[in-house]
Amino acid sequence: MTLHSNDDQAEVRALLSQLLSFDTTSRESNLELIHFIKTYLEELGVSSTLIFNEERTKANLLARFGPQGDGGVMLSGHTDVVPVDGQNWTFPAFELTEHEQKYYGRGSADMKGFIACVLAAVPRFAKQRLKMPVYLAFSYDEEVGCLGVRSLIEHLKSSPERPALCIIGEPTSMKPVYGHKGKVAMRCNVRGHACHSAYAPEGVNAIEYAAQIIGELSQVSEALAKHTDDQFDPPYSTIQTGVIKGGAALNIVPESCQFDMEMRYLPGVDANATFDKLEQFAKGTLEPKMKAISSESNIQFEKLSAYPPLLTDKQSDLAKWVGQWADNASYETVAFGTEGGLFDEAGVATMICGPGSMDQGHKPNEFIEIDQLNRCSSMLHNLCSWLSEA
Repeated sequence: MTLHSNDDQAEVRALLSQLLSFDTTSRESNLELIHFIKTYLEELGVSSTLIFNEERTKANLLARFGPQGDGGVMLSGHTDVVPVDGQNWTFPAFELTEHEQKYYGRGSADMKGFIACVLAAVPRFAKQRLKMPVYLAFSYDEEVGCLGVRSLIEHLKSSPERPALCIIGEPTSMKPVYGHKGKVAMRCNVRGHACHSAYAPEGVNAIEYAAQIIGELSQVSEALAKHTDDQFDPPYSTIQTGVIKGGAALNIVPESCQFDMEMRYLPGVDANATFDKLEQFAKGTLEPKMKAISSESNIQFEKLSAYPPLLTDKQSDLAKWVGQWADNASYETVAFGTEGGLFDEAGVATMICGPGSMDQGHKPNEFIEIDQLNRCSSMLHNLCSWLSEA
């Protein structure tokens, strides 16, 4: 493992402290943080491009330095964090607190620790005579469905030069991760017909019809469990209902019911086909019964978000190189999703490897161990040497 100085560690700490101070919960703007990074890079002679959302309240940042031409390595991370609402924090959520060789704060593990390490490594990259370019890609709205990065990817697709490889620094305890499942989040809106509960047969009970659709999920789930891949845990695709709302009062047949469901699916599984079957049951079997009582009754499905799975060949050169740079050949998959499948679909071979653990992500008193940040800095130093010699 590459050794680094106390100055390196101090720079990572200072940058992480700055990054944690910005409340970039997904419902908030990330522009203050993005402009901080942009200014930091400009002071090092590195220009960057901001790719805004339609409202110009959030932005991705894309930077590139090194020689001209295709290829090179992209270091990618998301800038948004999950809310702290309702969580019991002992330490300030949006400040860095050092305690027992750990840095506490929302986003310390997921994933501002990685971004701090990358920014701290920029001077080293900038001073080297790189044989390949380095890209920095920092996105928004990852936590709400990998939404923001899509415009960054479209920007890359239209660029004359693009990276060949990508490392996403999600918290993996610095283990190289080659795969994760995809996800589809779907909403079902059931519109029934209200009436007094004393005359229930004259109404269309939206909750009861929603319950039948939810019951059908168990049949779908059993079918999904027959297709397994032991690379993943659990080793099959899953589908479940997470949120349900409906009804106004006990003595009123409910007019509406809404529920949200998600599918976490293995690479190679057609998630759209699964939801098509569910919609056929709802529209073909249930809706005619509803309309026989009230013609205005219906069932509608709405896709909330989706991202594809990732499955990089762990025998590939990229996997071998990431293992060497991270000094860790414990190749794994993870249960959570990332932006990796989107980059991979765009032709950028992708691996996940970053400091910290998702065991701490999204929880109160989120922290990252200082040793994990040191290991990440070592990986980036090794990558810098490789890019100088490649």
